[in-house]
Amino acid sequence: MRGIMIRLFKHYVPYAVLLLGLLDFLLLLGAAEGGWVLRARQIGMDVEHVMTRLWPLLSFVLAIQTAMIAVGVYGTEALQSIRFAFARLLVAVSLGVIFLSVMHFVGPDMTLWRSNSLYAMGLAMGLLILVRLLLGSMLGGEAFKRRLIVLGAGSRANRIRELERKKGAGFLVVGYIAMNDGPQTVAEAINRSAIYNLADFVVRLGASEVVLALEERRNALPLTDLLRVKTTGVHVNEISTFLERETGRVDLDSVNPSWLIFSDGFSAGRRLSSIAKRVFDIVASLILLLLTGPVILLAAVLVKLDSRGPAFYRQQRVGLFGQEFWIVKLRTMRQDAEVAGQAVWAEKDDPRITRLGYWLRKLRIDELPQTWTVLKGEMSFVGPRPERRQFVEDLEQHLRYYAERHMVKPGITGWAQINYPYGASIEDARHKLEYDLYYAKNYTPFLDLLILVQTVRVILWPDGAR
Repeated sequence: MRGIMIRLFKHYVPYAVLLLGLLDFLLLLGAAEGGWVLRARQIGMDVEHVMTRLWPLLSFVLAIQTAMIAVGVYGTEALQSIRFAFARLLVAVSLGVIFLSVMHFVGPDMTLWRSNSLYAMGLAMGLLILVRLLLGSMLGGEAFKRRLIVLGAGSRANRIRELERKKGAGFLVVGYIAMNDGPQTVAEAINRSAIYNLADFVVRLGASEVVLALEERRNALPLTDLLRVKTTGVHVNEISTFLERETGRVDLDSVNPSWLIFSDGFSAGRRLSSIAKRVFDIVASLILLLLTGPVILLAAVLVKLDSRGPAFYRQQRVGLFGQEFWIVKLRTMRQDAEVAGQAVWAEKDDPRITRLGYWLRKLRIDELPQTWTVLKGEMSFVGPRPERRQFVEDLEQHLRYYAERHMVKPGITGWAQINYPYGASIEDARHKLEYDLYYAKNYTPFLDLLILVQTVRVILWPDGAR
């Protein structure tokens, strides 16, 4: 759900989600303290000041809330369906408590006792469901929706109307104004000539934003109107910026080179972020290789036993600045999956996938050897998925700006992977490119962290992993 938004580290977060997240934080803190006090009184133990157990309480809150973000508790479906929310909350609380149980062996003083956690878990589920029952309709209501006026009545304006009709839309269009810039698609639009003072009209309708959706900007750009609207305190946005914010992707139908050049993003001043990203990649890949080494070896043996051919396969992919590198994965397809080395798009329920390969893909175990590629610096944990040279050359012919996705290091997971799971055609590649461009344009460590956490949701609910 996307309502009124705040921008955190170049990434838009709806106010409704931020408010609910802060409220959940306080409720989880209350549940953790309640669980502690209940158990303490049950066994006749003195209840000391809350500050003496602050770290165990915070560890409970952070573990549960991170799991909530990971499994999609703050997504559109969970905010609009109490049944969906209940299922995701149950998974999130369970994952959080399992993580805390493991952490208890590592640092027992940093976590609640397991009996405390059990009480806190029950209280947390009750409080989190209760707040959603009480606030559910309000969070999806008009109180958290921006009121928009759209300048334009053609196909671009109609795209905004279609987006408004989608479930979870965070804005309400209170008026379309035809600017005589081309064919009119939105029938209910008011002609600009019928409005004496546009700035006054915008204020009277209580609009908080005006979106410029002209079909032909040449000789049609109403600069005087826009300046007056701007000085009333109402936000003025171009449609490409508006769609980027609302959809979390760069809309290829509306963007032009000048927007990509002059809009905020693709900042060169992120050297510290790049250094931090590389340090994280090195440390995390070393730890992951140590932890998953036995799993990779066992899986490799099973692949050899399951079907003819090598356990691993190496394939050249296009990476940073268009340079090729070798990617290593556990083999999940038959040895004759590609005839004469010709690249073939993967399909949903691809018949070339072996019996074992199906489960390796579903559990993402086939991706684990790529951690070595991350350690070498040819890939990152987060970034656009690298493609074969043959696909890249074909897609560059069909899709504008496809080469720009290679301006950032490729990754094992990415913004496109957690938002658009399928990629079996040029049209799918187009959608993924829109997400990849958003990532390249708005990259920050915060966005990387968000992607890594939400990758858990993709693993738990794969929807046709490849």
